[in-house]
Amino acid sequence: MSVRRNGALDKAHTLIEALPWLARFHGATVVIKYGGNAMTEEHLRAKFAADVVFLRYAGLRPVIVHGGGPQIQSHLDLLGIDSHFVSGLRVTTPEAMQVVRMVLVGQVNRDVVGLINGHGPFAVGMSGEDAHLFTAERKHVVVDGVKVDIGQVGEIVRVEAGAVRALLDDGRIPVVSSVARGEDGGIYNVNADTAAAALAVALQASKLIVLTDVEGLYADWQPPAEGGDAGSGEEVVSRIGASELAALLPSLSSGMVPKMEACLAAVRGGVPQAHVLDGRVPHALLLEVFTDEGIGTLVEPDAAVPAVPDGIGATADGAVNGEVAR
Repeated sequence: MSVRRNGALDKAHTLIEALPWLARFHGATVVIKYGGNAMTEEHLRAKFAADVVFLRYAGLRPVIVHGGGPQIQSHLDLLGIDSHFVSGLRVTTPEAMQVVRMVLVGQVNRDVVGLINGHGPFAVGMSGEDAHLFTAERKHVVVDGVKVDIGQVGEIVRVEAGAVRALLDDGRIPVVSSVARGEDGGIYNVNADTAAAALAVALQASKLIVLTDVEGLYADWQPPAEGGDAGSGEEVVSRIGASELAALLPSLSSGMVPKMEACLAAVRGGVPQAHVLDGRVPHALLLEVFTDEGIGTLVEPDAAVPAVPDGIGATADGAVNGEVAR
């Protein structure tokens, strides 16, 4: 009875529930896009780092891809550099790009690496520029039928994942900032969701996990009223196929579109599963990977069509096609 009272038996049941998932994902590569509240709230930052190390000790091969929008905005404001958005993308002048690069590579990346390495010598930080990991071309947006230049914002056209694979093979946890090189000699700010999807395809990952600030994809999402702070929804879609998601994309909120596009690109590129999780939930990663119920929204290849074999969309050297890097 004392065993039951102190909760030890409940802990044993939890461990046993994780057994089939430990067996299934042992040795699997999992790409995690890290951002939102999970990155800015101190207690969630600490839990995220512990979860990633737990995955590593459990035999998985985690890779982190991060952005840093709030940190970038804070530094731009501090320096008095104008920053605005067009079609949901930050207009990135050369002056702003210097700040983006400094914050992502020099601050946010180092912070994430430091948190993980508080548990052991695992994390190695790198930029998308390193070893030509991400190559991008200048991205334009169309507003009212007019093509608009938004500065040094890039669209990934090639991934060379050899350096990341080498780190994984050495037992390390790569932590990648979403900055890319350009063949034109420029440096580009790229969307971290898109970068994570492109890297997941190039690595032939078993999962892409995107952390966000909502519970998942809502079936009954209502956009915010004029002047309101946020939209609302109650029914979270637990599982959705690629074609159904593609049809829904035009109706999604602007903030959700790049995350769901990333999941769609990943599964169409050969990643068997892509997840959107609420990063505000403590230990969200472990709940998704190691429990029967899971949380958030799971995106899969269409049930009626055989899953695309691992590696489709990635060449032998890890290059990805333009569809992956929308």
